[in-house]
Amino acid sequence: MSFEHFSLHPHVVSGVEYQAPTPIQEQAIPVVLARRDVLGLAQTGTGKTAAFMLPILDRLVRGQPGGIRALILAPTRELAEQIHQATIAFGRHTKVRSVAIYGGVSKRPQLAALRRGADIVIACPGRLLDHIDDGAIDLLHVEVLVLDEADRMCDMGFLPDIRRILRHVPARRQTLFFCATMPNDIRGLAQSILRDPTTVQVDPIAPAKTVSHALYPVPETQKTNLLLALLKRTATGRVLIFTRTKHRARNLALILAKAGHRAAALQGNMSQVQRQAAIDGFRGRRYDILVATDVAARGIDVTGITHVINVDVPNTVDAYTHRIGRTGRADQVGEAFTLASPADGLMIRDIDRAVGARIERRRLADFDYGTFEPETQFATRAPAAALPRSFRQPIATAPRPSGALYVSRHRAVPRAHGA
Repeated sequence: MSFEHFSLHPHVVSGVEYQAPTPIQEQAIPVVLARRDVLGLAQTGTGKTAAFMLPILDRLVRGQPGGIRALILAPTRELAEQIHQATIAFGRHTKVRSVAIYGGVSKRPQLAALRRGADIVIACPGRLLDHIDDGAIDLLHVEVLVLDEADRMCDMGFLPDIRRILRHVPARRQTLFFCATMPNDIRGLAQSILRDPTTVQVDPIAPAKTVSHALYPVPETQKTNLLLALLKRTATGRVLIFTRTKHRARNLALILAKAGHRAAALQGNMSQVQRQAAIDGFRGRRYDILVATDVAARGIDVTGITHVINVDVPNTVDAYTHRIGRTGRADQVGEAFTLASPADGLMIRDIDRAVGARIERRRLADFDYGTFEPETQFATRAPAAALPRSFRQPIATAPRPSGALYVSRHRAVPRAHGA
């Protein structure tokens, strides 16, 4: 199937560089073009930005201009900017104008862009509310509202902000709601704002088949030394390293730089200019290694990441999936290394279940573990159940409105992340 199959406006199709649509695009684009509300269950890296943006551009090109007609809400500055840049690329042969609105930078350029006129606004909730409170933005003409990575927005405490924003957009609109997981608060929000939605789901949350997994048991105090040894002995391209805290991300990036690696940190205490410089440097290969926290890395879309290394085991299985989803994209091979201390046993068991197999345990040859014996750690085989219920049936308990069309691509065997 090609993008011409969707009967998109020729000016929109000419902005698409992909050869064929991804599964989420194949399913969602016709539904969005039909102006149905959509509940999309898809993780980062599945192509969901194009799944909603291409039909939005088609709608705007075929309609009459008149104020802000599409509003996209995103949880982080990085994701908002990424969607904005994708919109510019997809719409480069149209006259559709988009503006990105987020905090951490001056309001003045945003205000100037709004005054010049915008058809699409891509915004983080907090800064958008600032503009609303200042009377600087009019959302009365919004025809399409998109909530991208809605589960992450709620995780970050944006649910009250979202409900405030909903009071400023027309009740008669098309709403597109995308998330990777379906906790109770997200299910409630979706049910309250969607009308007779089509549910589009492409694979339950599960790691990509193109990613190989390895677990390195190590004492907490030796993780940095083991990381340096791994990087020295492993042929890598771009490497994305995850830590649990901002402090650790910053310090680890400094240690790596002192060891001769071209490394940068990405964490919440940085200014927007610093954060963008780190991302641009990683994308432009000025840095080979980016050390990030989960929240700071949300929405980063950088191709060619060969390795994801979890220096700290994530707090949830979903977080593990999102982290390693940054490698192994577009059928490229990737590797995910996890450095796990004895305290991580329960989470390692859950990750084994999510992957659907016991992750290979490795000992790095010639590394001085002292009295620690990696082979004795996490030795119990994963339980037979491949996936917990939340993975197999992420929306099973959510009643669908009568007449809702349900489109799904469940697989008997889950595929073994990108906002």
